[in-house]
Amino acid sequence: MSTRPPQLSPTELAAYFAFTEVSSLLRHAVEKQLREAGKLSYVQFQLLARLRDAPGGSQRMTDLADDLVYSRSGLTYQAQLLEQRRLLTRAPSPEDERSTIAAITDEGREVLAKVFPGHIEVVSSLLFESLAEQDVEVLARVMTQVSGHLRANPPRSATRKRSSDSARRVSTREP
Repeated sequence: MSTRPPQLSPTELAAYFAFTEVSSLLRHAVEKQLREAGKLSYVQFQLLARLRDAPGGSQRMTDLADDLVYSRSGLTYQAQLLEQRRLLTRAPSPEDERSTIAAITDEGREVLAKVFPGHIEVVSSLLFESLAEQDVEVLARVMTQVSGHLRANPPRSATRKRSSDSARRVSTREP
């Protein structure tokens, strides 16, 4: 008896290919804008934006890595580059000396303020301009549902350490 390998329906396959194409094209445009406007990588931008929106402008490095689904060592390297530019600082946590706290600096806030207008313009024109408001609502609902499903069994870099950490999630909205 032969078993058929799992297959995607034509609609699922089309949705998957469209999603990956949109994701690649949008990411390329966003990364180009961030490099030109602020000399930031996409991960560096996300890191600074999360810190900007975090209570007190600071957060544990481990929590940042989990939120961004980025390796802890990779995020440490990106934070080091930002620290050299004086866009953030890092220090041992006063509550747990094994943890490191990253905090955005005034210079980091200035760089974000400089890149956000162009960032919003790129995202708006490339992702949302062709969609009706109802389409944006559906997209937000569907992507939130898929994100929740993926985070239910995340890779190590996205695994939450404590249940209270989920309350710390912040957005990268406009300042």
